[in-house]
Amino acid sequence: MLETIASYIWSAGLLVLLLGTGVFLTIRLRFLQFRGWRTILKRTFGSLKEKPAGENRTALTQFQTFSTALAAAMGTGNIIGVAAALCIGGPGAVFWMWFSALLGMALTYSENVLALRYARTLPDGRRVSGPMAYLRFGLHSRVLAAFYAVCCVAASLGMGNMTQSSAISTLARQAFSLPPLWTAVGVAVLLGIILLRGTSCTGKVIQWLMPLLSAVYLLAALGVIVTHHDALPGAFRDIFCGAFGIRAVGGGISGAVLKQAVQTGLRHGIFSNEAGLGSSALVHAGGSSEDAALQGMWSMVEVALDTLVCCTLTALAILTSGALTQADHAGAIITAAFSGIFGSAAPEVMAILTALFAFCTLIGWCCCGEQAVRYLGGERLRLPYRLLFCLCAGIGAVVSLRSVWALSDIANGLMAIPNLLGLVLLGWRVSDRLPEK
Repeated sequence: MLETIASYIWSAGLLVLLLGTGVFLTIRLRFLQFRGWRTILKRTFGSLKEKPAGENRTALTQFQTFSTALAAAMGTGNIIGVAAALCIGGPGAVFWMWFSALLGMALTYSENVLALRYARTLPDGRRVSGPMAYLRFGLHSRVLAAFYAVCCVAASLGMGNMTQSSAISTLARQAFSLPPLWTAVGVAVLLGIILLRGTSCTGKVIQWLMPLLSAVYLLAALGVIVTHHDALPGAFRDIFCGAFGIRAVGGGISGAVLKQAVQTGLRHGIFSNEAGLGSSALVHAGGSSEDAALQGMWSMVEVALDTLVCCTLTALAILTSGALTQADHAGAIITAAFSGIFGSAAPEVMAILTALFAFCTLIGWCCCGEQAVRYLGGERLRLPYRLLFCLCAGIGAVVSLRSVWALSDIANGLMAIPNLLGLVLLGWRVSDRLPEK
């Protein structure tokens, strides 16, 4: 029943709404994600050298905010998820992942600009920011804001928590024969040590772990591609031909291949970068900077790194190495792709890298859920939520997650609907905040 409900929510209608909103905002922003990268990179990475006036010492720094937002989006979906997308939708799915990312940049930029524009401090001292801010104070709907916050908490405990710890447990069992119970205890305890020490500890862990982990993985993927560089033209040919349903045999166009590539690529692209769900605005809400345009540009960089860089390198590593024809499931495909770099140690190395990505996602999504919890009940719920988050991480490592996955899909879809409604109705407030060239 849950899977049926999830399939209805994530039907073509929601995908069309996501893409349509992305097109609308792209036009309103005058194609910023295509023309503005010189300004975007100068404003974002250039700002790391600056010390913002009046910085909140208890908040995340700009680099910590960037790393945390990247961690929330960049997880197992960038490795195992890409391999699964290639299995289901073929190489053409990669093109449609790119397409969703380009439109997703307009979505996530708009989310962050609106979140900071409508941020307010309530009489009881609660700071309202993220999508809840523009739903409540932009659309003047407390119901939609509360509904979004509840769905966000559910998604943080499901997709952002239990499914990630389940992935860690599965990888540990397959690569090291580690019992799930041991993994459950280890993940819950380590997560508790980090989260219960406060925001500063969380930010410090992420700001060191995420860049290092990303660099190691991306260099490994580049190593695979360079090793098989002769196959690179063929990989791109397969991507572009598959994207439009062009069959290698006979050169005809297959409607079934086209449909599968489009649906798979768009869905995996959305799940990878999370643009349209509002999670980026939730993380940036906990940062020290209140420069709306700057936070929007940082979120565009995050989507680009997540999908256009990481997912692309994973896909090219798989396609150039021929791993797609050497194995029949996602985990084995990844191992086969990187075996040329890591040799016989590939299963263990890739299990460690993927598990660390999943652990970073746990921390990032805790920050997202915490913003929603604070909106619903204030600071008094912060500690209970973190304890519950650690408990769910332990449970996710040992239980069957079929129902959890279905509930996570439902919560994600229900997050997207009010968020997209807010972006469509308030999109006219975004265009006048474009950064100067």
